[in-house]
Amino acid sequence: MAANLEPVLTIADLDAMPDDGNRYEIIEGEIFLSRAPSLIHQAVVANLIFIFRTYLSKNPIGKVLPGPGVIFSDFSGVIPDVVYMSHDRRKKIATGDRISGAPELIVEILSPGTENKRRDRRSKRQLYKKYGVKEYWLIDPEELSIDVYRGAEFRLAATLGIQDEISTALAPGFRCSVKDILQ
Repeated sequence: MAANLEPVLTIADLDAMPDDGNRYEIIEGEIFLSRAPSLIHQAVVANLIFIFRTYLSKNPIGKVLPGPGVIFSDFSGVIPDVVYMSHDRRKKIATGDRISGAPELIVEILSPGTENKRRDRRSKRQLYKKYGVKEYWLIDPEELSIDVYRGAEFRLAATLGIQDEISTALAPGFRCSVKDILQ
């Protein structure tokens, strides 16, 4: 019996996708399509960028970027909502139009829909672990929470609520309230 194999897509295929306003990502050769983010989603991105840039203006140790393309392999390229890279890491992975390699911190904001949530909670988390992202924040604007994954096993280190503060060893002295991110 012959198996029906789906074609494996590559970054070259991703680059050939039409510029139609959609966001295309490839995870291990499988293509995913996302619609434009919601206003709540974009407000959370704006809050995070402001908070990180304020911190980095006083502690110039790295760079934070909204929505850059990140290429992990010929078969995996995604568009995280926010990434943070130290200057040392940036010199190694950010040459050209995209990031080629794992930033230290990736932040994703959950979009409504079972498939979107599954992709961020499972597929992207596994991808980020596989390629050496040190920390992953998964923000749920509906539940007003942030799941933090870190460590060699990339296990859930904390689930933070609106009353909590978030920090990271990747940016010494960085602290902010979850409320400031989600408001």
